[in-house]
Amino acid sequence: MAVTFLSTKGQIVIPKWIRDTLKLKSGTKFIVELEGDRIILKPVKENIADELYGKYRGVDLLGDLVREHQKELNWYDQRKR
Repeated sequence: MAVTFLSTKGQIVIPKWIRDTLKLKSGTKFIVELEGDRIILKPVKENIADELYGKYRGVDLLGDLVREHQKELNWYDQRKR
């Protein structure tokens, strides 16, 4: 558990280990909910395309798909014999 404080501007600091774990960056938007006496902060997922951009850079997804399909065809051909 971490302890933080509320500034005179109404800001709080989210501890670094939590920011790192959740991959939060400056400018991240949050949904703020109140449940009884608890404040719940939920990061808003931005556009899914923005989240995936560059994630598969250098990976040959189409080549992988072609190789997988060829394996399936080979398996099917062997079963027919």
